[in-house]
Amino acid sequence: MTATGTVRVMPVEEIVARGGGNVPYLAPPARGTVFAERGMRLRQLAASHAMGDFLRFMADVSLAQQELLNRHPEVPLPDAQALDDAARCGVPPLSATDWPRDAAWRQVLRDLVTKVRVAAPEAARPVIDRLLQWDDVQLERQADGLLHGVMHGLDLATAPLVAAALQVHWTHLVIATQERHQGGGSAFGRLDDHGRCPCCGSRPTASVVRPAGDAPGQRYLHCSLCSMQWHMVRARCTHCGATGHIAYESLEAADAPGDEPPRLAAVQAETCDDCGHYLKIVHTERDPFAEPVADDLATLTLDLLVCEAGRQRYGVNLMLLYGEPEPPGDSPPTPGGH
Repeated sequence: MTATGTVRVMPVEEIVARGGGNVPYLAPPARGTVFAERGMRLRQLAASHAMGDFLRFMADVSLAQQELLNRHPEVPLPDAQALDDAARCGVPPLSATDWPRDAAWRQVLRDLVTKVRVAAPEAARPVIDRLLQWDDVQLERQADGLLHGVMHGLDLATAPLVAAALQVHWTHLVIATQERHQGGGSAFGRLDDHGRCPCCGSRPTASVVRPAGDAPGQRYLHCSLCSMQWHMVRARCTHCGATGHIAYESLEAADAPGDEPPRLAAVQAETCDDCGHYLKIVHTERDPFAEPVADDLATLTLDLLVCEAGRQRYGVNLMLLYGEPEPPGDSPPTPGGH
């Protein structure tokens, strides 16, 4: 791992000015491609990766998610009054912890694991079979643990699959809510905590820099649950909001062919000396195929090295949860934390 060389970090005001001062706040997920693009990227990354089998399995999961999102049934959505009330109070209208989960998510889960079991690695099939044997109460308990960030009682082996179904369900909720209210502009307001998703209140997996479109060079945080992306100025800590002591760490980038200079790493860890946290930042201007969730999974080594230096991860990737369950009464960590 190396710290990125001498890099001029633009002040927040300059970043906003260069963006024209009119940066779209939200970048909603596209129903037809959000999980398909992730699956394709995971397969691309798996080709020469030490975690190739795992990444290929997650690619199959992502493609199954896309199929199930495309045919997700209608479910209850917040009405206009609920959206207005949430925006006025600065809270997420589809809160991961408070929004009533429709039973449809459990059918999504069962359909997903049945589909991916066919080509799943041999070691994963007993895990899938165990999950298929659980009743509705057991599934809801696992979902509660995931969405509340409680590790005690959470089955870490099945958790990524449970999370995959919840991602499909919440992504549908966000897209359907936006579609229903699109005549009046965005259905979602802003939160007081800029590091949390304005739709569901979840933490981001990573941030992504957009190279083109309405907001070239602008950073968006990618929600770990509902796939919404929301704008946050660069060089600002997503955990504490500080701007004074931001640094960037990365793995050695591969050499470019010929006489070209070495390519800059597409994935960096943006660290903050003020609070000791970090969040990965994915540069799609350096690799147009990079995808926040997929590239986060493929750069686990970067997490390990940054954490060894004493940093604590702020982002959450629900596709890879790890940690030790806490005994009752202890303060629970967030799944996916280090």
